[in-house]
Amino acid sequence: MGLALGIGLGSLGAGIGIGNIFGSMIQSVARQPELRGELQGIQWLGFALTEAVVFYGLLGSILAYVLV
Repeated sequence: MGLALGIGLGSLGAGIGIGNIFGSMIQSVARQPELRGELQGIQWLGFALTEAVVFYGLLGSILAYVLV
């Protein structure tokens, strides 16, 4: 139960965060297309850091399951 809850909440938060990142990127490029190259690097960094939350949730859930 805890494993599913931990990874589920981590995935939910990451999904919302990634949606915000890409939505903001689309709005930014629509306003200033010449900054697309600069913004893309920041976008992928934000995506990777947000996606890491899912892996931390999975790791924490597995550790809690194994240790308890």
